[in-house]
Amino acid sequence: MFKLWLLCTLAVASRADIAEEEDVLVLKKSNFDEALQAHPNILVEFYAPWCGHCKALAPEYAKAAGMLKAEGSEIRLGKVDATEESELAQEFGVRGYPTIKFFKGGEKQSPKEYSAGRQADDIVNWLKKRTGPAVSTLTEVTAAESLIADNEVAVIGFFKDAQSADAKALEKAAEAIDDIPFAMTSDSDIYSKFEVSKDGIILFKKFDEGRNIFDGEVTKENLLAFVRGNQLPLVIEFTEQTAPKIFGGDIKSHILMFLPKAASDFDEKMNHFKKAAEGFKGQILFIFIDSDIDDNQRILEFFGLKKEDCPAIRLITLEDEMTKYKPESSDITAESITKFCTLFVEGKLKAHLMSQDIPEDWDKNPVKILVGKNFEEVAFNPSKNVFVEFYAPWCGHCKQLTPIWEQLGEKFKDSPDTIVAKMDSTANEIEAVKVHSFPTLKFFPAGDGRQVIDYNGERTLEGFTKFLESGGKEGGAPAGDDDDLDTDDLEDVDDSDAEDGGDDDGHDEL
Repeated sequence: MFKLWLLCTLAVASRADIAEEEDVLVLKKSNFDEALQAHPNILVEFYAPWCGHCKALAPEYAKAAGMLKAEGSEIRLGKVDATEESELAQEFGVRGYPTIKFFKGGEKQSPKEYSAGRQADDIVNWLKKRTGPAVSTLTEVTAAESLIADNEVAVIGFFKDAQSADAKALEKAAEAIDDIPFAMTSDSDIYSKFEVSKDGIILFKKFDEGRNIFDGEVTKENLLAFVRGNQLPLVIEFTEQTAPKIFGGDIKSHILMFLPKAASDFDEKMNHFKKAAEGFKGQILFIFIDSDIDDNQRILEFFGLKKEDCPAIRLITLEDEMTKYKPESSDITAESITKFCTLFVEGKLKAHLMSQDIPEDWDKNPVKILVGKNFEEVAFNPSKNVFVEFYAPWCGHCKQLTPIWEQLGEKFKDSPDTIVAKMDSTANEIEAVKVHSFPTLKFFPAGDGRQVIDYNGERTLEGFTKFLESGGKEGGAPAGDDDDLDTDDLEDVDDSDAEDGGDDDGHDEL
């Protein structure tokens, strides 16, 4: 009996050793296994103190932890400072921040990557889906009211027969959606409360029209399309919290309105934008970006815009290759936006490629300056071998490369058939090359074949020289074989110092 008491005492003491900050367990290598034993279901954030995304997530993450704790849930949230616990971060393949993984059933092997939004409700709903039934059963009006009140979006199936084919289809759809709670009921009082006279499925939400009633054949695919077409507001503001929903959704065509919230005509323009959005639900995502916010300036830059250019409208597709479109008119009215979107949907728009004007001294220095307007003429000159650095002014890796690239230009400045050049890809775009990270280095050998070769060798003067002298054979690979970061990758890797914990592959994401 004494031994049993001693073991229990040690177990309690062991749990007490795991510190908490705002209901979030502070995990280290020394207590990680212990935490998994005490709390078998833990969501763990691997973060870096300097990471902007982590700082933005912190209050919502703590809020989610508090919500679960208040409910008496066995699910806990933890965090690991990956810059201090590098061994632990390496063990779980952390290469950017924040990385969030779910450990279920006390198992340390193969934790599941967190894949939902970064607001407290998203986190809680995702975890409940991972540890409980995909569809909960509602038997009381108060339970239905709580579900709707506690969530931004909730889906309820009204079925007198919970074993019906329609009910089974709802369960299958619910299993495929992580961040929205699903429930079903056969209770007549709940039917009456929500004025439902027959079986059906309703999506309840705290914005726009408040609820959407499913209409059509009840299949998993149709229900998924219904939920995805109605789960976001007609117009969604781009923020740190909404970014995962925007980029992680199924709608890959986005129209953006850049407008300062402080503008005197903000409400008027927003109303026009919303009115236009009504006709393209499920086809185009309508996004508002506050052009006065400093954190949004890189997005403006990506579209070739400055604060003084706003208000402005742009459209982009996020398929395998990003394509941008610019309306002919600068008017922001429901009519002009609807016309622009209709032309896009019908495939009648021509892509908008940005270009600076050709500098007068573009070819005066050893490293030639290319822009969109002179790229074709220079890079695909059949009598020249052209080596181009596609860079971004803010990119730390590009800045490190600059002195070496200038040395390379100096070395080949008198060559009759070799050109070393650079192009600012934040201000210039070309059809022939899609840039996904910086710096991107590509070689355009002489000839009529319009061949493009990626440089994948060492970023040294010696490496570049061997590459050029071998005609692009040493250190080269056919274009498209590179392993750059995806443009929608939200990891926060420090530009200048890989030792801070990020996996520095020598590229900065676009």
